[in-house]
Amino acid sequence: MAEQEKLRIDKYLWAIRLFKTRTLATEACKAGRIKQNGQNIKASAIVKPGDVYQVSKGIEKKIIEVVELLYNRVESKIAVTKYKDITPLEETQGYKSVFHSPVLIRDRGAGRPTKRDRREIDDLTDNLFEEDK
Repeated sequence: MAEQEKLRIDKYLWAIRLFKTRTLATEACKAGRIKQNGQNIKASAIVKPGDVYQVSKGIEKKIIEVVELLYNRVESKIAVTKYKDITPLEETQGYKSVFHSPVLIRDRGAGRPTKRDRREIDDLTDNLFEEDK
């Protein structure tokens, strides 16, 4: 029973469905995308209730707090109850705003953009991600 009480971080992240496979969770730990208190952690780190982890997955960044240990992968409705997402609202909205930005499409055969076109494109994209003042 003592072996069942210990749970690795890679297995926990897989079980709560943050990663599709346990291998992806392990690779994220090795790449330094899983942090605890600002420090990179190994895939073999032991998870305890109350621990807080920063998880970077692509452009998405989440801060999760372990509520309860989960040893096996279960359906998403149950998995969501095993951790608390404490990501600040500003970061969550910033992540979603990337998907609502306009897509710049050039006509086929229009050639390379001129210097003037490039400046207009840069001005448009720079204004998308600045906060309103």
